[in-house]
Amino acid sequence: MIITKDDELTKLKAVGHICANALQTMAAALEPGITTAELDAIGRKVLDEAGARSAPEFCYQFPGATCISVNEEVAHGIPGPRVIRAGDLVNLDVSAEKDGFFSDTGASFTVPPVKPKIERLCRDGKRALWVGLNQVRSDQPFSKVGRAIGAFAAKNRYTLVANLASHGIGRALHEEPGEVSTWADPSEKRIMQDGLVFTVEPFLSLGATWAEGGDDAWTLYSDPRAPTVQFEHTVVATRNGPLILTLADDAK
Repeated sequence: MIITKDDELTKLKAVGHICANALQTMAAALEPGITTAELDAIGRKVLDEAGARSAPEFCYQFPGATCISVNEEVAHGIPGPRVIRAGDLVNLDVSAEKDGFFSDTGASFTVPPVKPKIERLCRDGKRALWVGLNQVRSDQPFSKVGRAIGAFAAKNRYTLVANLASHGIGRALHEEPGEVSTWADPSEKRIMQDGLVFTVEPFLSLGATWAEGGDDAWTLYSDPRAPTVQFEHTVVATRNGPLILTLADDAK
């Protein structure tokens, strides 16, 4: 969507803030012994208490309030009895709806102790997100985002998952512009319009280039199998750069 009214921005900020707080609360509870279902319940409670609804559950009947992906799972992991263990790499993805507006955020976390290369991957996944965010500005081509993230990945010897992309958001969880590449894509010719709402969410990996389905209808796995992280913010393109909507209390 393209924001045209102050009230729209106010409501988008509100739901973005709720998503960010849910993510932060779940991350604080992440420790060996907790199950992904218990983590999901923590996220659901934050959404419920703020008057928001889980977007994947509401829009797609996803079997959980949040997506929790562990190790070999790269995206859309279903919360359940899986126990988090020391050494795990965990992605938390929270999206929600309130008052007819949607927001989406995600981040990957390590459960110590982990190998130094996994710590670096997490650090650099966040850096890759900010490299992309720094390219967001109205009247600029979307391709700048993908080229910048792609250059960062290549320089630091990472790969990017090329079938999981950023997307428009606002009045729906997924809307135009669809399939915004977070890698260099010569076919990307679109321009970021002033007030456009979308996500930036690179999937940085130690070797994976694709996400493939598994035994259920939701969970995606890295192909080839390799540690992969995702970091995501919902933003508004403005003349002054990105307005980030998914910031938690202590990030403001």
